Amino acid sequence: QVQLVESGGGLVQAGGSLRLSCAAAGRTFSSYGMTWFRQAPGKEREFVAAISWSGDDTDYADSVKGRFTISRDNAKNTVYLQMNSLKPEDTAVYYCAALEGPGIATNWGVYEYWGQGTQVTVSS
Repeated sequence: QVQLVESGGGLVQAGGSLRLSCAAAGRTFSSYGMTWFRQAPGKEREFVAAISWSGDDTDYADSVKGRFTISRDNAKNTVYLQMNSLKPEDTAVYYCAALEGPGIATNWGVYEYWGQGTQVTVSS
């Protein structure tokens, strides 16, 4: 079992920045690839960014490349999502998810462990 708790969401103006955190408890954090997904009202959950268990590999959705950065600190059992140059279309509930193993997966259906989500609202 892995318990995930997101924090750092809020209301920000377009062009601003936020940093989301996802703290993990339970099994060995460094055994899990970590991924951020988001879901806007009336839309499907979508992949945002992923990082491998070692931190050596990352992947981003095209819509956030160059603006968002995913990172992790295995000593603190935490994964981060630095979001810069935010746009109104980034408004969503952001979820972190954990997948055991060395790979990265962008399909939310394969993830077993999820946080409760944190709301990000970007005003125009």
